[in-house]
Amino acid sequence: MTPSSLPAEDTAALAALVARLTGLAVSALVRGGQGGNNRLYRAETPDGPLAVKCYFRHPGDTRDRLAAEFAALRYLGEHGVSNVPRALVADPQAGVAVYSWIDGGPPLTRQPGDMALLAGFVAILRNLSSRPDARALPLASEACLSAAELTAQVERRLVRLNSAAGAADSRVASFLDQQLGPAVASAVSAARGEYDRLGWDFDADLAAERRSLSPSDFGTHNALRRADGSLVFLDFEYFGWDDPVKLAADTILHPAMVLDGAERSEIRAAFIALYGADEGFADRLQALLPLYALRWALIVLNPFLPERWARLSFATGAERDKVLRAQLAKARRFVAMAVDGLDIDDEAAFRL
Repeated sequence: MTPSSLPAEDTAALAALVARLTGLAVSALVRGGQGGNNRLYRAETPDGPLAVKCYFRHPGDTRDRLAAEFAALRYLGEHGVSNVPRALVADPQAGVAVYSWIDGGPPLTRQPGDMALLAGFVAILRNLSSRPDARALPLASEACLSAAELTAQVERRLVRLNSAAGAADSRVASFLDQQLGPAVASAVSAARGEYDRLGWDFDADLAAERRSLSPSDFGTHNALRRADGSLVFLDFEYFGWDDPVKLAADTILHPAMVLDGAERSEIRAAFIALYGADEGFADRLQALLPLYALRWALIVLNPFLPERWARLSFATGAERDKVLRAQLAKARRFVAMAVDGLDIDDEAAFRL
């Protein structure tokens, strides 16, 4: 397995590739911030700095992250969206893409207007969703267009984790058997009951006109703050069409962001206002939020899977046992959220 056709730390070869792709001399290539999946470099050129992204590859993960992100950012740029990087040039065979460099830093502390900035970007995506040319864009990675598909994804993740990691780690086996598995069964039953009460088809895909474009991994954790306080949004590897309820649920629950009660209430209200034309949006969000919490419980356990640990290690060089202990603690918290009932305003319930 190799992350790309370039040796892991062969910066000279990478600099030469960037020079060939851009037609610009590269005077320096410096490793940038660490991502969960990929490596980022800052390339110094006569025209200013450029962002160079090397995408992780693994035989067990067939998603073309480079193609998805590059196409998404190119589409957004073509339609005048300025608070994302510009897609410049890519070499899919090498697994390398070049983007505009964003001057800014991680938003280490959130500011009072940040939820409005998130909602503003979601509004841009909602508006673009009505354009005829948007229909050519693909589904988001692991789109959940029905409650049945969400359930199937949760159950597939549970089976996979059980078979791949449960036998090798007694901590995971016990947690899956005694806590997560029963919580999934209970949440699925409750969601089916709510769909029956509302007269909805649990198995039916959401109609095309009720779907929206989605970054699919969205929040201040995937953003840079400019000097003027504005946010530039990053990481569009999973971009595409989805139920906006999934985007809302993931924004509320995302473990890399951990919103407080006021922020959760604000962003939930913003989503409901944005998608108010869909009369079932608020009820669908409420019915499916526990299942999305359990989906997150499984996602945060991904480092227990060998190929997922390889990806994380590629990007960060993290210490394995320390990471696994922390992720298991997060998963337990997500299960507690789903079991205890997700009160958006309950501060303790969302503390990871």
